[in-house]
Amino acid sequence: MSLNNAVVWLDHTKAQVIHFDKNASESESMKTHSTHPHPHQKHGDNHVNGDDNTLFYKDIAAALADSEQILVVGPAEEKTAFVSYLTSKMPAIADKIKSVETVDHPSEGQLLAYAREHFISSGGMQ
Repeated sequence: MSLNNAVVWLDHTKAQVIHFDKNASESESMKTHSTHPHPHQKHGDNHVNGDDNTLFYKDIAAALADSEQILVVGPAEEKTAFVSYLTSKMPAIADKIKSVETVDHPSEGQLLAYAREHFISSGGMQ
């Protein structure tokens, strides 16, 4: 069985990656390597030190590498910074992103249900 779909929920401190299909799923959690408690929004700057989460982003990207389609979600701007990182550093993975959406702090079950519904409603469940 191949779990070709993936959803990643992330904020500035952690990420949850779930690989799934219609009937099964596998989940993985990651934490940032950054020593800064909140790297965003210092004196109006959107991303004070863009390299703070590079290792974190690489970990997430490695978890997503075999996915055929990806949904990126999260409560704030970290998801956008992650997508920008992928676009510039790992375009092959960035090309698999089907949508980027704001989602607060769901449970793992809620996140999986949201992602399945997203891909089913868009006609892309694989």
